[in-house]
Amino acid sequence: MSVPPKLAWKGVSKRFQAAPVLDGLDLSVEAGRSLVIIGGSGQGKSVTLKVALGLMQPDAGEIALDGQDVSRLPAAARRRLFSRFGVLFQGAALFDSVTVWENVAFRLINADGVGRKAAKARAIEALERVRLDAEVADLFPGELSGGMQKRVGLARAVVATPEILFFDEPTTGLDPITAAAINALIVEQVRRLGCTAVSITHDLASARTIGDEIALLHDGRIVWRGAPADLDATSDPRVRQFVDGLPDGPLTARP
Repeated sequence: MSVPPKLAWKGVSKRFQAAPVLDGLDLSVEAGRSLVIIGGSGQGKSVTLKVALGLMQPDAGEIALDGQDVSRLPAAARRRLFSRFGVLFQGAALFDSVTVWENVAFRLINADGVGRKAAKARAIEALERVRLDAEVADLFPGELSGGMQKRVGLARAVVATPEILFFDEPTTGLDPITAAAINALIVEQVRRLGCTAVSITHDLASARTIGDEIALLHDGRIVWRGAPADLDATSDPRVRQFVDGLPDGPLTARP
């Protein structure tokens, strides 16, 4: 009996008003693998992540976790499902009014019922794993650089040892050196946890670094999928246009 993918989008469609965003999307990622979804603006990358996370419900199709459809679970069951996920949001999305360690431990305290003392200890351990000193724990996000804030967001994503990590544009707004450091930390944490990872990004350098596989999303469907090395080897005109940044070709921008 074959083992189902860790996560799969099966015939997923999503429309906003009259416009289709996802159009029968079929995509899957095996346990322990890192999949990166690339594509132009407005092609459905963020919606792909949101339906997987349960933040949006698909109009059609299903989201399967370990072979079980989870796309239409009741609210209580959906909250339990979230405990298996970790997310690094675009821009880190930290709470400005609480300290760094409270940001990292937010889920531990508010969802998992971990006491504040134990939660702070676990938060500091997570911060140290992303190369931040314990002294950072009692600072506020506004006192940190953009790269440090991104590390805090990564610490928050991994603190509860999730089964699946989601990365939403993990290097947006970072300089190339800081972005490379974040990419290296992502690879390190995914390998340390042995978890599955799904990322969306415009950054091809990031995609090549963190992905075992890369999938090109266009008009709500996957039009190409391969290993990072295949981005340069393939003659597929859609991949060539995207990778080379060509204005003319088979990929047309959505309005």
